[in-house]
Amino acid sequence: MRHYLDYNATAPLRPQVREAVIQAMDLVGNASSIHAEGRKARAAIERARLQVAQLVNGDPGCVIFMSGATEANMQALTPNMKWDYETKSASHLYYSAVEHPSVLAGGRFAESQMTSIPVDENGVVDLVELRGLLEQHDGSHGVAMVAIMAVNSETGVIQPIEEIAKLAKEFDAYCHIDAVQAAGRIPLDIGQVGCTSMSLSSHKLGGPKGIGALVMAREGLEPEQLITGGPQENRNRAGTEDVQAIVGFGIAAELAFEQAQDTSNDSEMARLRGLRDRFEAGLRDLVPDVVIFGEGAARIDNCSQFAIPGMRAETMLIQLDLAGVAVSSGSACSSGKISASHVLIAMGVDAVLAGAAVRVSLGWASTTEDVEKLLSVLAKICAKHSKKLSLAL
Repeated sequence: MRHYLDYNATAPLRPQVREAVIQAMDLVGNASSIHAEGRKARAAIERARLQVAQLVNGDPGCVIFMSGATEANMQALTPNMKWDYETKSASHLYYSAVEHPSVLAGGRFAESQMTSIPVDENGVVDLVELRGLLEQHDGSHGVAMVAIMAVNSETGVIQPIEEIAKLAKEFDAYCHIDAVQAAGRIPLDIGQVGCTSMSLSSHKLGGPKGIGALVMAREGLEPEQLITGGPQENRNRAGTEDVQAIVGFGIAAELAFEQAQDTSNDSEMARLRGLRDRFEAGLRDLVPDVVIFGEGAARIDNCSQFAIPGMRAETMLIQLDLAGVAVSSGSACSSGKISASHVLIAMGVDAVLAGAAVRVSLGWASTTEDVEKLLSVLAKICAKHSKKLSLAL
């Protein structure tokens, strides 16, 4: 039996989503066609657009379906922006040092047009530093753009996005929020936050892979089109829409919205918080000197990134996988090799300790048995490690 604890990388497909996707496969028409088959496909897409808009309390007409949040970030991060349908260019991108690789790449800004914003020891953006950068911004060639993730994908730390967006507005700057890890885990309201745009990803919500969205705060805010050609997505993203994936995304977004709105003691997030806290308490019993990253700041309830001093992340990941437990060392989009996390380095964590970091993330199908299995395997790994140290001495 496998125990999957890597929801921040991707969540298993929810049963309701699977059923909706299978049904949508019978929609044979192209959504751009005017015949009955095409209109049915179009109706399914527009229903999903409503569901995704609801997730962030946005305008359905401002939801642009894309291949995922990486593409959404790429489209949002462009110097060529329109404000109230009029060109209002951005000349410099300010992004936090703990962003997802798709934001660290800068979108369509040149490297000379990018500046990293430092974070504190918990990975929270330094607002004083951000204010200083915006005060010094040279607006002669365009306004500033600020890009911040609402929730860090590795540590689960929640950023003060409303304060950041308010600061951006004070300096007449654009503000893009990567809301991928926040959606469904904390309530989101694009208007209340006050940002210009948000990016979302279906597969983090238990929806299909390969579909996401860029949500603009209102009509008239338009980033330069990334994929040109046909008039799809209100001329914001060319290409025939993937109806099945969009339908699945819509169902996943609806379920995520319901989950985020429930703040009762028996809510899904309260259940996940209980599992996360049980894991961290058990881990501390096993290893009193364990380091849990970001625990001094507000975190989402499903995530725990930790390091056991003296143990390599690679060793733990391999042994856990062999024992049937799936976890990760950080962002899935940084995989291919296990190295020190740029997030932890930005937080001032020692490179050796950062290289030992392991992330556990929970979701809709996670159980107490999953957590207990993880702790049981970690206990064996730690015992084996201690024995090796004793023999070495």
